Amino acid sequence: MRRFTSYVAVAFVAASLTWWVSTAHPSGLSIAPPEAQDAPIDLTGEEQVSVGVYKNVNRSVVNITIHSVASDDFGMFSEDRQGTGSGSVLDKQGNIVTNYHVVEEARQISVTLFDGSVHDATRVGVDPNNDLAVIRISAPADKLYPITWGDSNRLLVGMRVYAIGNPFGLDRTLTTGIVSSLNRTMRTENHRIIRGVIQTDAAINPGNSGGPLLNHQGFMIGITTAIIGRAGQSAGIGLAIPSNNAKRIVEELIKSGHVSHGDSGIISVYQMDGGLQIARLDPDGPAAKAGLRGPEMRRVRRSGMVYERPDRSKADLITAVDGQAVRTLDDLLAAIDAKSAGEKVTFHIIRDGKEMDAVVQLAESTD
Repeated sequence: MRRFTSYVAVAFVAASLTWWVSTAHPSGLSIAPPEAQDAPIDLTGEEQVSVGVYKNVNRSVVNITIHSVASDDFGMFSEDRQGTGSGSVLDKQGNIVTNYHVVEEARQISVTLFDGSVHDATRVGVDPNNDLAVIRISAPADKLYPITWGDSNRLLVGMRVYAIGNPFGLDRTLTTGIVSSLNRTMRTENHRIIRGVIQTDAAINPGNSGGPLLNHQGFMIGITTAIIGRAGQSAGIGLAIPSNNAKRIVEELIKSGHVSHGDSGIISVYQMDGGLQIARLDPDGPAAKAGLRGPEMRRVRRSGMVYERPDRSKADLITAVDGQAVRTLDDLLAAIDAKSAGEKVTFHIIRDGKEMDAVVQLAESTD
């Protein structure tokens, strides 16, 4: 009888302690029983999408650290500098896409994967004209989770998008927003124009550059490349290179290490009301070989001296390239940059008041 009473007392004390812990924790917070802690979290539909995108893609995003050397104007003083950026794993061979400006001045590149492992990286190829670069690491295939390309042509303003990157060195951070606008233009550091750029209000900060912009399926529909704001911080305007543009360039970089941009041989133009008048041609370039004309040089006698001066009235006026009107130098550069060396381009011109077409086979740009 005494032994039974003891068991009852112990059971009563244990039950009392369980009740006290679950209802009167010293912090003032109740502690849910273990089975309640393991219960599924009740997520909204929008939260489920965000959680799913991050869960499926975060292992594909890498943190890129670069080391460079900066010197003063006199070359007398130099210091080591460190920068960070983001990138996306492309395949099991260790190829990673990022921005050109992330690795432009790097003397050493290291990549941190989702599991914290750090790997030295080498450059595969770069395309400054489109601010894209491919680097490569040697890592076990089971640590590489390739990202999936999406179709940027299917984007609409208002669609929800997700950015994963390493802002301020905080690895694999998720931010969300919408497509704020499409078909923006952006000037790269080498003064080329990228067209069709995606604008988003998803928070993008220093360190996000080169990371993926994703749709609700977790497909990469853009590569974040720039922010518009003060002191380099996000002000609700971020820009991303469309995936359809990037994919073509990235595949060429992996295959050959460079991108073959076309060159027309037109060196300079005058911007006119009706189009672009040729100011100067490479005499051995594709445009000259196709019969396009610049100003004629005429001899002029003045004060007993003979001078040569250009007669612009004889220069061709370019009004369109492949059916697309050109009004500015940027229009012309964009039309040519979209083509590869060897491709044929039709220039619609006006010569001596008559409209005509000239077919130019592009050479490879040396820029």
